[in-house]
Amino acid sequence: MRYFIELAYQGTNYAGWQIQNNAPSVQAEIEKVLSIVLKEEISITGSGRTDTGVHASQQFAHFDTNKPIETDLCRNLNAILPKDICIKNIYEVAPDAHSRFDAIRRSYRYKIIQQKNPFLEHLATFVPYRFDVDLMQEAAKKLLLYNDFESFSKIKANVKNFRCKIEKATFYHTKDIFSEAEVLVFEISANRFLWGMVRAIVGTLLEVGRKKIDVARFEEIIKSRNRSEAAGAAPPQGLYLSEVLYPYSSIFQNGQLSI
Repeated sequence: MRYFIELAYQGTNYAGWQIQNNAPSVQAEIEKVLSIVLKEEISITGSGRTDTGVHASQQFAHFDTNKPIETDLCRNLNAILPKDICIKNIYEVAPDAHSRFDAIRRSYRYKIIQQKNPFLEHLATFVPYRFDVDLMQEAAKKLLLYNDFESFSKIKANVKNFRCKIEKATFYHTKDIFSEAEVLVFEISANRFLWGMVRAIVGTLLEVGRKKIDVARFEEIIKSRNRSEAAGAAPPQGLYLSEVLYPYSSIFQNGQLSI
């Protein structure tokens, strides 16, 4: 039987999602705990990878097992997992359902604060200089006009193509409910993302906001398909994988197993 797990994590203490040889990862922690609770070797496949220090408010992974799953599995897993990883739900899915390949849309949020805040040190990026959000918004709209984003992909990305369909790219202000800090959020949604893409986009948009480059230049960078034309990547602590969307009618046909 195949199961999807829905989870969230704070990525500060991990070298990203994927298992590393000599560093802690979110995937390794979950596999270890699943293997303990289910009393068999379990490997999981995530819907995508996050880099060192990047967080996820919603991430999915799937695993297979021949043993029956108890309805209190979430509770048992969370009792053993580190405090910065949480299993939110578990779903029984079709045997061929795939957490990565069946996803039809992913969304990220990037959080920026302009006043230093000790409560958000690892959860948002502190930008101490002034920038023009309206210009950044105007530039972000240009992303919707293109489908090749090689300019914002890490050079060593092992992909067949750099095409992505971006459906949303926008800035908005909100207030962090815990620290009450004012936060600027950049939200972006697409059918897929390239390695390092969101942080490279944010880093370049901040250059627009500082008026180091204009909106026309930002569009030229997109069209150049040259990573060296874009700015450096924004720091990882402000980035969150915020949503992974599936065709629920087919993937989650058996419903939620446990909470």
